[in-house]
Amino acid sequence: MQDQAKQQGWAKPRPTALLVMADGTVIEGAGFGAPGKAVGEVCFNTAMTGYQEILTDPSYAGQIVTFTFPHIGNVGANDEDVETVDLDHVQGARGVIVQAPVTAPSNFRASKDFDDWLKERGIIGLSGVDTRALTVLIREKGMPNAVIAYDPEGDFDLDALKAEAAAWPGIDGMDLVPDVTAAQDYGWTETTWKLGSGYGVQDGTRFKVVAIDFGVKRNILRLLADAGCDVKVVPATTSAEDILALDPDGVFLSNGPGDPAETGKYAVPTIQKILEARVPTFGICLGHQMMALAVGARTMKMRQGHHGANHPVKDFTTDKVEIVSMNHGFAVDPATLPANAVETHQSLFDGSNCGIALTDRPAFSVQHHPEASPGPRDSHYLFSRFIEMMEKRGAA
Repeated sequence: MQDQAKQQGWAKPRPTALLVMADGTVIEGAGFGAPGKAVGEVCFNTAMTGYQEILTDPSYAGQIVTFTFPHIGNVGANDEDVETVDLDHVQGARGVIVQAPVTAPSNFRASKDFDDWLKERGIIGLSGVDTRALTVLIREKGMPNAVIAYDPEGDFDLDALKAEAAAWPGIDGMDLVPDVTAAQDYGWTETTWKLGSGYGVQDGTRFKVVAIDFGVKRNILRLLADAGCDVKVVPATTSAEDILALDPDGVFLSNGPGDPAETGKYAVPTIQKILEARVPTFGICLGHQMMALAVGARTMKMRQGHHGANHPVKDFTTDKVEIVSMNHGFAVDPATLPANAVETHQSLFDGSNCGIALTDRPAFSVQHHPEASPGPRDSHYLFSRFIEMMEKRGAA
Protein backbone atom coordinates (compact mmCIF):
# COMPACT_ATOMS: atom_id res chain seq x y z
CA MET A 1 0.00 0.00 0.00
CA GLN A 2 2.84 2.39 0.81
CA ASP A 3 4.46 1.86 -2.61
CA GLN A 4 1.09 2.36 -4.28
CA ALA A 5 0.54 5.56 -2.26
CA LYS A 6 3.94 6.86 -3.35
CA GLN A 7 3.12 6.12 -6.99
CA GLN A 8 -0.11 8.08 -6.70
CA GLY A 9 1.56 10.98 -4.86
CA TRP A 10 -0.15 10.36 -1.50
CA ALA A 11 2.98 9.93 0.60
CA LYS A 12 4.05 12.80 2.85
CA PRO A 13 7.19 14.46 1.45
CA ARG A 14 10.32 13.87 3.45
CA PRO A 15 11.35 17.07 5.26
CA THR A 16 14.57 18.58 3.93
CA ALA A 17 14.93 21.22 6.64
CA LEU A 18 14.41 21.35 10.40
CA LEU A 19 14.26 23.86 13.19
CA VAL A 20 15.41 22.08 16.35
CA MET A 21 14.91 24.07 19.55
CA ALA A 22 16.86 23.82 22.78
CA ASP A 23 13.88 22.25 24.57
CA GLY A 24 13.76 19.43 21.99
CA THR A 25 10.88 20.79 19.89
CA VAL A 26 11.32 19.99 16.18
CA ILE A 27 9.63 21.85 13.32
CA GLU A 28 9.86 20.27 9.87
CA GLY A 29 9.67 21.85 6.45
CA ALA A 30 11.32 22.26 3.06
CA GLY A 31 14.83 23.60 2.76
CA PHE A 32 16.08 26.32 0.44
CA GLY A 33 19.05 28.65 0.32
CA ALA A 34 22.37 27.28 1.55
CA PRO A 35 22.55 23.66 2.73
CA GLY A 36 24.11 23.15 6.15
CA LYS A 37 23.25 24.04 9.71
CA ALA A 38 23.52 27.05 12.01
CA VAL A 39 22.71 27.74 15.63
CA GLY A 40 21.12 30.97 16.79
CA GLU A 41 18.29 32.75 18.58
CA VAL A 42 14.92 32.58 16.82
CA CYS A 43 13.07 35.91 16.53
CA PHE A 44 10.11 37.05 14.46
CA ASN A 45 9.89 40.07 12.16
CA THR A 46 6.53 41.61 11.19
CA ALA A 47 7.74 43.63 8.18
CA MET A 48 5.91 42.97 4.91
CA THR A 49 8.78 44.22 2.73
CA GLY A 50 12.53 44.65 2.97
CA TYR A 51 13.57 41.06 3.63
CA GLN A 52 16.89 41.55 1.89
CA GLU A 53 17.78 44.57 4.01
CA ILE A 54 16.70 42.70 7.14
CA LEU A 55 18.79 39.61 6.41
CA THR A 56 21.91 41.72 5.73
CA ASP A 57 21.51 43.95 8.79
CA PRO A 58 24.55 43.17 11.01
CA SER A 59 22.29 43.62 14.06
CA TYR A 60 20.78 40.20 13.23
CA ALA A 61 24.09 38.42 13.76
CA GLY A 62 23.48 35.30 15.82
CA GLN A 63 19.76 35.18 14.97
CA ILE A 64 17.35 33.12 12.87
CA VAL A 65 14.60 35.33 11.46
CA THR A 66 10.99 34.18 11.19
CA PHE A 67 8.86 36.35 8.90
CA THR A 68 5.21 36.65 9.88
CA PHE A 69 4.29 37.87 6.39
CA PRO A 70 3.70 34.66 4.38
CA HIS A 71 5.12 35.63 0.96
CA ILE A 72 8.84 36.26 1.30
CA GLY A 73 11.21 36.20 -1.67
CA ASN A 74 8.70 36.80 -4.45
CA VAL A 75 10.37 40.03 -5.59
CA GLY A 76 13.76 38.35 -5.81
CA ALA A 77 17.02 39.99 -4.83
CA ASN A 78 19.42 42.58 -6.20
CA ASP A 79 22.80 44.13 -5.44
CA GLU A 80 21.38 47.40 -4.12
CA ASP A 81 19.17 46.37 -1.18
CA VAL A 82 22.02 45.26 1.03
CA GLU A 83 22.76 46.82 4.42
CA THR A 84 26.07 45.13 5.25
CA VAL A 85 29.07 47.27 4.34
CA ASP A 86 31.58 44.41 4.12
CA LEU A 87 29.78 41.59 2.30
CA ASP A 88 32.88 39.41 2.19
CA HIS A 89 33.39 39.21 5.95
CA VAL A 90 30.18 40.22 7.73
CA GLN A 91 26.94 38.25 7.80
CA GLY A 92 23.66 39.26 9.36
CA ALA A 93 21.07 36.56 10.05
CA ARG A 94 22.12 32.91 10.24
CA GLY A 95 18.82 31.54 8.94
CA VAL A 96 15.38 32.47 7.64
CA ILE A 97 11.98 30.82 8.21
CA VAL A 98 9.00 31.48 5.93
CA GLN A 99 5.55 30.08 5.37
CA ALA A 100 5.03 29.89 1.59
CA PRO A 101 7.51 28.29 -0.81
CA VAL A 102 9.78 30.83 -2.49
CA THR A 103 8.60 31.52 -6.05
CA ALA A 104 10.38 32.92 -9.08
CA PRO A 105 10.96 36.68 -8.79
CA SER A 106 8.51 39.18 -10.23
CA ASN A 107 9.97 42.66 -9.92
CA PHE A 108 11.75 45.00 -12.32
CA ARG A 109 14.64 45.46 -9.88
CA ALA A 110 15.30 41.74 -9.38
CA SER A 111 18.65 40.48 -10.66
CA LYS A 112 18.51 36.98 -9.13
CA ASP A 113 16.24 34.52 -7.34
CA PHE A 114 15.98 34.87 -3.57
CA ASP A 115 17.01 31.21 -3.25
CA ASP A 116 20.21 31.79 -5.24
CA TRP A 117 20.97 34.94 -3.27
CA LEU A 118 20.66 33.03 0.02
CA LYS A 119 23.04 30.38 -1.29
CA GLU A 120 25.60 33.07 -2.13
CA ARG A 121 25.25 34.57 1.35
CA GLY A 122 25.41 31.19 3.13
CA ILE A 123 22.00 31.68 4.74
CA ILE A 124 19.88 28.58 5.47
CA GLY A 125 16.17 28.70 4.62
CA LEU A 126 13.18 26.75 5.97
CA SER A 127 9.75 27.02 4.30
CA GLY A 128 6.37 25.39 4.82
CA VAL A 129 6.17 26.49 8.47
CA ASP A 130 3.15 27.96 10.21
CA THR A 131 5.08 31.12 11.04
CA ARG A 132 2.14 32.69 12.90
CA ALA A 133 2.06 29.72 15.30
CA LEU A 134 5.83 29.97 15.77
CA THR A 135 5.39 33.69 16.48
CA VAL A 136 2.82 32.94 19.18
CA LEU A 137 5.24 30.45 20.74
CA ILE A 138 7.96 33.14 20.83
CA ARG A 139 5.57 35.67 22.33
CA GLU A 140 4.54 33.25 25.07
CA LYS A 141 7.87 31.61 25.87
CA GLY A 142 10.50 34.03 24.60
CA MET A 143 13.05 33.78 21.79
CA PRO A 144 14.39 30.20 21.82
CA ASN A 145 17.87 29.02 21.01
CA ALA A 146 17.72 26.60 18.08
CA VAL A 147 19.54 24.95 15.21
CA ILE A 148 18.27 25.43 11.66
CA ALA A 149 19.42 22.67 9.32
CA TYR A 150 18.96 21.96 5.60
CA ASP A 151 19.93 18.78 3.80
CA PRO A 152 18.57 18.20 0.27
CA GLU A 153 18.38 14.46 1.02
CA GLY A 154 16.68 14.93 4.37
CA ASP A 155 19.39 13.11 6.33
CA PHE A 156 19.65 14.52 9.86
CA ASP A 157 21.23 13.38 13.11
CA LEU A 158 18.37 14.61 15.28
CA ASP A 159 20.03 13.78 18.60
CA ALA A 160 23.15 15.74 17.64
CA LEU A 161 21.06 18.74 16.52
CA LYS A 162 19.11 18.74 19.79
CA ALA A 163 22.34 18.58 21.77
CA GLU A 164 23.84 21.46 19.79
CA ALA A 165 20.76 23.63 20.32
CA ALA A 166 20.71 22.88 24.04
CA ALA A 167 24.43 23.58 24.42
CA TRP A 168 24.46 26.99 22.73
CA PRO A 169 24.73 29.63 25.49
CA GLY A 170 22.54 32.23 23.76
CA ILE A 171 22.98 35.93 23.02
CA ASP A 172 22.46 37.08 26.61
CA GLY A 173 26.03 37.67 27.81
CA MET A 174 27.52 37.49 24.30
CA ASP A 175 29.55 40.23 22.59
CA LEU A 176 28.94 39.82 18.84
CA VAL A 177 30.33 43.18 17.73
CA PRO A 178 33.83 41.80 16.92
CA ASP A 179 32.17 39.67 14.23
CA VAL A 180 30.61 42.66 12.44
CA THR A 181 32.73 45.77 13.06
CA ALA A 182 35.10 47.27 10.51
CA ALA A 183 38.66 45.99 10.40
CA GLN A 184 40.03 49.49 9.77
CA ASP A 185 38.97 53.11 9.27
CA TYR A 186 37.23 54.09 6.03
CA GLY A 187 35.43 57.08 4.56
CA TRP A 188 31.86 57.15 3.21
CA THR A 189 30.48 59.31 0.36
CA GLU A 190 27.52 57.32 -1.03
CA THR A 191 24.12 59.04 -0.71
CA THR A 192 20.58 57.62 -0.69
CA TRP A 193 18.90 55.75 -3.55
CA LYS A 194 16.61 57.44 -6.07
CA LEU A 195 14.42 55.73 -8.66
CA GLY A 196 16.05 55.90 -12.07
CA SER A 197 19.49 56.95 -10.87
CA GLY A 198 20.29 54.61 -7.98
CA TYR A 199 22.72 55.75 -5.30
CA GLY A 200 24.38 59.14 -5.55
CA VAL A 201 27.77 60.55 -4.54
CA GLN A 202 28.23 63.30 -2.01
CA ASP A 203 29.13 66.66 -3.58
CA GLY A 204 30.01 68.69 -0.49
CA THR A 205 30.41 68.49 3.28
CA ARG A 206 29.80 70.76 6.27
CA PHE A 207 30.62 68.65 9.32
CA LYS A 208 33.21 66.02 10.24
CA VAL A 209 31.49 63.01 11.81
CA VAL A 210 33.18 59.92 13.23
CA ALA A 211 30.91 56.87 13.15
CA ILE A 212 31.83 54.15 15.65
CA ASP A 213 30.98 50.88 13.92
CA PHE A 214 29.25 48.36 16.18
CA GLY A 215 27.62 46.81 13.05
CA VAL A 216 26.56 49.87 11.08
CA LYS A 217 23.96 49.81 8.30
CA ARG A 218 24.68 51.37 4.93
CA ASN A 219 21.58 53.56 4.89
CA ILE A 220 22.57 55.26 8.13
CA LEU A 221 25.84 56.29 6.52
CA ARG A 222 24.00 57.41 3.38
CA LEU A 223 21.68 59.68 5.37
CA LEU A 224 24.65 61.19 7.19
CA ALA A 225 26.25 61.82 3.78
CA ASP A 226 22.98 63.31 2.50
CA ALA A 227 23.05 65.71 5.44
CA GLY A 228 26.48 67.01 4.45
CA CYS A 229 28.59 65.00 6.88
CA ASP A 230 32.18 64.08 6.04
CA VAL A 231 31.90 60.58 7.51
CA LYS A 232 34.80 58.50 8.78
CA VAL A 233 33.87 55.03 10.07
CA VAL A 234 36.11 53.55 12.76
CA PRO A 235 36.22 50.09 14.40
CA ALA A 236 34.34 49.53 17.65
CA THR A 237 37.56 49.29 19.70
CA THR A 238 38.95 52.65 18.56
CA SER A 239 40.05 54.69 21.57
CA ALA A 240 38.48 57.98 22.57
CA GLU A 241 41.89 59.63 22.18
CA ASP A 242 42.14 58.51 18.54
CA ILE A 243 38.56 59.62 17.84
CA LEU A 244 39.01 63.04 19.44
CA ALA A 245 42.33 63.46 17.60
CA LEU A 246 40.29 63.52 14.37
CA ASP A 247 38.66 66.73 15.70
CA PRO A 248 35.10 65.66 14.84
CA ASP A 249 32.12 68.01 14.89
CA GLY A 250 30.03 65.03 15.93
CA VAL A 251 30.23 61.35 16.83
CA PHE A 252 27.74 58.71 15.77
CA LEU A 253 27.21 55.46 17.72
CA SER A 254 25.91 52.78 15.38
CA ASN A 255 23.53 49.86 15.67
CA GLY A 256 24.86 46.35 16.20
CA PRO A 257 24.20 42.86 17.62
CA GLY A 258 24.62 41.11 20.93
CA ASP A 259 24.40 41.97 24.61
CA PRO A 260 25.10 45.69 25.17
CA ALA A 261 26.48 45.05 28.65
CA GLU A 262 29.23 42.88 27.17
CA THR A 263 30.11 45.31 24.36
CA GLY A 264 29.98 48.09 26.92
CA LYS A 265 32.97 46.66 28.80
CA TYR A 266 35.24 48.31 26.21
CA ALA A 267 32.88 50.75 24.46
CA VAL A 268 31.42 52.58 27.47
CA PRO A 269 34.72 54.15 28.68
CA THR A 270 35.28 55.49 25.17
CA ILE A 271 31.80 56.97 24.97
CA GLN A 272 32.13 58.52 28.43
CA LYS A 273 35.27 60.41 27.34
CA ILE A 274 33.53 61.63 24.18
CA LEU A 275 30.58 62.87 26.24
CA GLU A 276 32.96 64.56 28.69
CA ALA A 277 34.53 66.38 25.73
CA ARG A 278 31.03 67.68 24.90
CA VAL A 279 31.20 66.52 21.29
CA PRO A 280 27.65 66.24 19.85
CA THR A 281 26.75 62.54 19.90
CA PHE A 282 23.92 60.59 18.26
CA GLY A 283 23.23 56.88 18.84
CA ILE A 284 20.93 54.34 17.21
CA CYS A 285 19.87 50.93 18.61
CA LEU A 286 22.98 49.36 20.20
CA GLY A 287 24.47 52.86 20.10
CA HIS A 288 21.47 54.03 22.14
CA GLN A 289 22.04 51.29 24.69
CA MET A 290 25.76 52.13 24.83
CA MET A 291 24.99 55.78 25.57
CA ALA A 292 22.56 54.80 28.34
CA LEU A 293 25.18 52.51 29.89
CA ALA A 294 27.75 55.32 29.64
CA VAL A 295 25.64 57.57 31.87
CA GLY A 296 24.97 54.85 34.43
CA ALA A 297 21.74 53.20 33.27
CA ARG A 298 21.27 49.45 32.81
CA THR A 299 20.00 47.29 29.96
CA MET A 300 17.84 44.17 30.09
CA LYS A 301 17.04 41.22 27.84
CA MET A 302 13.56 41.33 26.30
CA ARG A 303 11.37 38.24 26.07
CA GLN A 304 10.41 38.58 22.41
CA GLY A 305 12.24 41.71 21.33
CA HIS A 306 11.03 44.26 18.79
CA HIS A 307 11.54 43.36 15.13
CA GLY A 308 9.48 44.93 12.36
CA ALA A 309 8.62 48.01 10.33
CA ASN A 310 5.30 48.89 11.96
CA HIS A 311 6.06 49.86 15.57
CA PRO A 312 4.34 52.94 17.04
CA VAL A 313 6.61 55.19 19.07
CA LYS A 314 5.78 58.47 20.78
CA ASP A 315 8.24 61.36 20.65
CA PHE A 316 7.66 63.29 23.89
CA THR A 317 9.58 66.28 22.53
CA THR A 318 6.96 66.86 19.82
CA ASP A 319 3.97 64.93 21.25
CA LYS A 320 3.73 63.10 17.92
CA VAL A 321 3.41 59.37 17.25
CA GLU A 322 5.57 57.91 14.52
CA ILE A 323 5.63 54.45 12.93
CA VAL A 324 9.15 53.12 12.97
CA SER A 325 11.41 50.23 12.08
CA MET A 326 12.85 48.24 15.00
CA ASN A 327 15.31 45.44 15.55
CA HIS A 328 16.47 44.79 19.09
CA GLY A 329 16.34 42.09 21.74
CA PHE A 330 17.65 44.23 24.61
CA ALA A 331 16.26 47.47 26.00
CA VAL A 332 17.30 50.28 28.32
CA ASP A 333 15.65 50.03 31.74
CA PRO A 334 14.05 53.49 32.13
CA ALA A 335 13.90 53.12 35.91
CA THR A 336 17.73 53.21 35.99
CA LEU A 337 18.17 56.41 33.94
CA PRO A 338 20.02 59.11 35.88
CA ALA A 339 18.64 62.62 36.40
CA ASN A 340 20.61 64.02 33.45
CA ALA A 341 19.05 61.53 30.97
CA VAL A 342 15.51 62.39 29.90
CA GLU A 343 13.31 59.80 28.20
CA THR A 344 12.35 61.24 24.80
CA HIS A 345 10.71 58.27 23.05
CA GLN A 346 8.60 55.36 24.22
CA SER A 347 7.11 52.29 22.54
CA LEU A 348 3.32 52.38 22.44
CA PHE A 349 3.28 48.57 22.19
CA ASP A 350 4.79 47.82 25.58
CA GLY A 351 5.96 51.11 27.09
CA SER A 352 9.65 50.24 26.73
CA ASN A 353 12.22 52.99 26.37
CA CYS A 354 12.99 54.10 22.82
CA GLY A 355 15.06 57.25 23.27
CA ILE A 356 16.97 59.51 25.63
CA ALA A 357 18.54 62.97 25.59
CA LEU A 358 21.16 64.26 28.00
CA THR A 359 20.43 67.56 29.73
CA ASP A 360 24.06 68.43 30.45
CA ARG A 361 25.68 67.23 27.22
CA PRO A 362 24.87 67.64 23.49
CA ALA A 363 23.84 64.00 23.09
CA PHE A 364 20.76 61.94 22.28
CA SER A 365 19.92 58.45 21.08
CA VAL A 366 17.01 56.29 19.94
CA GLN A 367 16.26 52.58 20.12
CA HIS A 368 14.48 52.40 16.76
CA HIS A 369 15.95 52.74 13.25
CA PRO A 370 15.28 56.20 11.75
CA GLU A 371 17.22 55.35 8.58
CA ALA A 372 14.17 53.31 7.49
CA SER A 373 15.73 50.48 5.54
CA PRO A 374 13.28 48.85 5.48
CA GLY A 375 10.42 50.72 7.03
CA PRO A 376 8.59 54.04 7.16
CA ARG A 377 10.50 57.31 7.04
CA ASP A 378 8.73 59.03 9.92
CA SER A 379 11.97 59.37 11.90
CA HIS A 380 14.30 60.90 9.30
CA TYR A 381 14.03 64.17 11.26
CA LEU A 382 16.43 62.75 13.85
CA PHE A 383 19.33 63.23 11.45
CA SER A 384 18.34 66.91 11.21
CA ARG A 385 18.44 67.09 15.02
CA PHE A 386 22.01 65.84 14.93
CA ILE A 387 22.93 68.45 12.32
CA GLU A 388 21.29 71.21 14.39
CA MET A 389 23.25 70.08 17.43
CA MET A 390 26.53 70.38 15.50
CA GLU A 391 25.49 73.75 14.10
CA LYS A 392 24.75 75.04 17.59
CA ARG A 393 28.15 73.88 18.85
CA GLY A 394 29.89 75.52 15.88
CA ALA A 395 28.11 78.81 16.54
CA ALA A 396 29.00 78.82 20.24
